[in-house]
Amino acid sequence: MKKLRLSYNAPVVLSFALASLLALILNWITGGKSNSLLFSVYRAPLRDPLSWLRVFLHVLGHAGYAHFMGNMMLILVVGPPLEEKYGSRNLLLAIGATALVSGLVQCLLFPHTALLGASGVVFMMIVMSSLAGMKEGKLPLTLILVLLLYLGGEILDGLTKQDNVSQLTHVIGGLCGAALGLVFRRKK
Repeated sequence: MKKLRLSYNAPVVLSFALASLLALILNWITGGKSNSLLFSVYRAPLRDPLSWLRVFLHVLGHAGYAHFMGNMMLILVVGPPLEEKYGSRNLLLAIGATALVSGLVQCLLFPHTALLGASGVVFMMIVMSSLAGMKEGKLPLTLILVLLLYLGGEILDGLTKQDNVSQLTHVIGGLCGAALGLVFRRKK
């Protein structure tokens, strides 16, 4: 019988989840100060070096344990097959691009609010995974359903709900997933 060993099978996904957990713990220890300082993006002077870090680091911050768990469970389920299909480097690039685009949109369009959390990354991964099975000349029905159900629902919620959820970030994440999924697919 072979000895069973643990495998760090999806280094980008696992490292992202671990970094998010550390950010959550740090936020709890600091009484919310670390989220404000590092793990939320909001309009701030461009000469402040932390402004540029926050554009990327906001995806690691979460408002609480439930917010963290909701995002991490999906990332841990959807992310490893994506990392295996597209490679660690490409998935890290996709996470960074999604963070950058959603962070910049937040700063430009919503100057008086802050954004934190990995839900844009989650939506990027969901849409990208529905593209993963795309074959030449065939449009996967799963992609159409994901776009209609997930992104359509987010657009509808954005127009009808008043809550603390950034539906626009979800839509941006989905659009990043579609664009990057097509780019990575063509490179293969």
